Amino acid sequence: MTVMLLSLAGCGKSGIERASMGDEDSDVQVYDNDDGTKTFVGRTGSNMRTQWFDFTVNDAYQTTEAIGGYTPSAGNVLVVVDMTLKNTFTESVPMSDWDFQLQWGDDSDDAFAFPVETNEAILDNQFESEFTMKINQEVNGCYIFEAPEGYDDFSVSFLEYYEDDTEGNLYFVYFSADEK
Repeated sequence: MTVMLLSLAGCGKSGIERASMGDEDSDVQVYDNDDGTKTFVGRTGSNMRTQWFDFTVNDAYQTTEAIGGYTPSAGNVLVVVDMTLKNTFTESVPMSDWDFQLQWGDDSDDAFAFPVETNEAILDNQFESEFTMKINQEVNGCYIFEAPEGYDDFSVSFLEYYEDDTEGNLYFVYFSADEK
């Protein structure tokens, strides 16, 4: 799948390197990229270990109905992705709704979306558009994406992006989102 990832996690490189891999007995698959980075592929429930934090997609659903006053555009659905994030770095980690993106079934360059932007949360457990995870802090919440109708299978991705404009490992979690 072709993926266009823009400005993601803005954490700086550190002298401390952390192994980026799933749990030994998990279903996370690891692929070596030509540039020396890796691509990690997991499923719902897989623990994805990035340079700065772990993340798990716990559950997901889609709806054509409005959520908290936000209505998807005609021909679109809202995809709600419940996630757990845990800071595993040696410093607090700034997070943004640009850190994760949703992809769906076709290979076109525009088959992705970042979380919907609203002035206020439209679900009680929705992640703020920007927040900071303290050292060892674990948070649970959801990101809400808008995607075209007609898809049940999606992925959420995260790309390690450093302050010096270099990119690190890439993480995909694949899941199905039933209609609710």
